[in-house]
Formats: sequence, structure tokens, C-alpha cells
Amino acid sequence: MPSGPASRSESLVVLGVDPGLTVTGWGVVAADGEALRSLDCGAAATKRRQPQEERLHQIFRELCAVIQRWQPAEVAVEEPFVGENVRSAFAIGAARAVCLLAAAQAGLPVRPYSPAEVKLVVTGYGRSDKTQVQEMVRVQLNLTEAPASADAADALAVALCHHLRRRADARLERAQ
Repeated sequence: MPSGPASRSESLVVLGVDPGLTVTGWGVVAADGEALRSLDCGAAATKRRQPQEERLHQIFRELCAVIQRWQPAEVAVEEPFVGENVRSAFAIGAARAVCLLAAAQAGLPVRPYSPAEVKLVVTGYGRSDKTQVQEMVRVQLNLTEAPASADAADALAVALCHHLRRRADARLERAQ
């Protein structure tokens, strides 16, 4: 992968984020015409024994560093899946809020996507498992191997979904 933003020219760079209190995945995807490529990806992992505010601050700092380095034009964030664990939903919501704050501080527009929408757009099936998402991210971004971190792969999928949705919206607009 390229080492920094200087390696890209006239491209639209999107930061995709898969928020979580324990691990927040992030992925940067650029669109150069029709070609989509991964610029970088990773995960902000926190320690469970740390106080929540310290964990959130760590996620915030890491996302701000990613934004500073790659200077995305837009941010796409996965909406939390709210199951039966209310405590977990609140923690994910707090991590998501920190992601939104990092984007707002940089003056970046944010677009939310549900997990089912990301899976549908990236794999063609809204109930795909993590392995299928990782493989389709690898294929669509022409990576030699899928990202080692499932959270980073999910974040790349969110950014990829955003690019593909933007294209579809642009085609619909031109057709009207």
C-alpha cells in the first residue's frame, strides 16, 4: 500500500469506520475514476480494563491521526447493530459518537450505513458473514490478501460501500 497521501492525485478519498469500544476498525479507500483502491487500514484497539473515557479518547486520537494523514473528503460510519445487549449497544454508541466528533472536528461530512446495507452493497447479500465480507473486500480492492483484522476489513467494506453508493446515486441523477 502507498505510504501517504502524496501518492494519490485527483482521487476521492473516503474513511470508513466500524466503531466499537474494544476495537474500532478504520479503512481508507480512494476512487480514481472507476478504480477503487485501499490506501491503508487498521484498528484502534483499547484495553478492557481502562476507564471508558480513556478508551474513547484513544479512539478519538487515533482517528484524528488517520484523518490528518490521509485527509479524506468524506467519512462513512457503520451504524451499530443493536441486539439484546443494551450495555454493549451503549458502548458502541459512545465509540460511534467519538468517530462522529473526529469527523466533525475536521469539517468532514459523514454518511451512516447499516451493517446489512454494507453487506448487501459489498457482497450482494445483506446477511453475509465476516469471511464473505473480507473476501469481497479483498477482491474488489484488488488486495493480495484480506486484511488480518476483521474490524479493519469491515471498515474498508464501509468505505467501499460508500463509494459504490455514490456511484449509483450519480448514475441515477444523470439518468433523470
